[in-house]
Amino acid sequence: MRRGNLQIVLTIKRIKYRLIKTKFSLCILTACIFLITGCSTGQKSPGTSQELVRTGFAFNTTYTITLYEGGSEDLLDECILRCTAYEKLFSRTLKGSELYNINEIEKAYLEVLRNKTNKNVKVSEKDIKSLVDNDATFHLMDDGSIGFQISSAMYNILEKGLYYSKLSDGTFDITIEPVSSLWDFMAESPEVPEEQQLKEAVKLTSYKNMELEDGKLVLKIPGMGIELGAIAKGYIADRLKEYLENHGVTSGTINLGGNVLCIGSKAGGTPFHIGVQQPFADRNEVITAIKADDVSIVSSGIYERYFVQDEKIYHHILNPADGYPYNNGLVAVTVVSKESVDGDALSTTCFALGLEKGMEFVESLEDVYAVFITEDEKLHYSKGFKEMEIGN
Repeated sequence: MRRGNLQIVLTIKRIKYRLIKTKFSLCILTACIFLITGCSTGQKSPGTSQELVRTGFAFNTTYTITLYEGGSEDLLDECILRCTAYEKLFSRTLKGSELYNINEIEKAYLEVLRNKTNKNVKVSEKDIKSLVDNDATFHLMDDGSIGFQISSAMYNILEKGLYYSKLSDGTFDITIEPVSSLWDFMAESPEVPEEQQLKEAVKLTSYKNMELEDGKLVLKIPGMGIELGAIAKGYIADRLKEYLENHGVTSGTINLGGNVLCIGSKAGGTPFHIGVQQPFADRNEVITAIKADDVSIVSSGIYERYFVQDEKIYHHILNPADGYPYNNGLVAVTVVSKESVDGDALSTTCFALGLEKGMEFVESLEDVYAVFITEDEKLHYSKGFKEMEIGN
């Protein structure tokens, strides 16, 4: 198998990590981040609110919302409904979602062009609609672009994704869907896509061919697609926090598949204790833990979704330049930020940039902190992160 940019070359032996020596008492467990609390008798002090917890499933992951002060069952019910509604907007794989419909139209457009026998006859919207059954509203423009009428929520999240695509100069690219759709990490027997398939998909990937204007999404290249997997959970967590705070919640946590967003601090004003998972270890093993007060903590790592083929690991953080997983000596990046959507995008961006450039990038940003974990198990801290660690 070829080396270099065309494959990830981490071997199985290199990802067998030692068990961390420091143990923590874990009460709430997630995929990448842990909320750590002290041992509890279950008794509440007089005058304090009852702890309320609700768990659900969306975007192929489990999420947990915990309210400590100012919450109610009705608020949790509404949060569950909102998570379901957001999935119907932003999911790439849920048939009928707004994003699914956009991507399906683009794929149909490309298929029509490839099957067209008379090159002098223009493709029509009717030709495209004949291949799909969805309610996306779109317009085929004279220059061959497609303009989509999209919801305000879709416009807002795409605007954020486009911002980080530009800021990272494409190492984070919201239009990577033609590539990511070739990699099925959830399959029973996942396989590396054919090299030619990836080459063709890379040609369709570039945020520079995407525009947002007047409430519309414009995709300039037939067959383009949008991928929100690296930003959607953060965006949703921020919207849920906004809703809960507007309805009187002063203390809680929103844990969307390992993305943790703190609402205020714990009852009494003490910070939450958040643990970062030891890569490739059991999920109750942490490599470090921090004190968190009204912030977001998000991790991106190669251990989250991956498979092994020919004794090599292929993970889900994909390089838009060649379609293969990034291979830069990192195994994980954890970002602390005020808003979760920023941490979501930045953890992927910093991972993609690698240790040196990623560190330089994160330190150029205000009120953003990160820790990088390299293959040799070492932790590399940005300015300000180590001061947040428990014990410092």
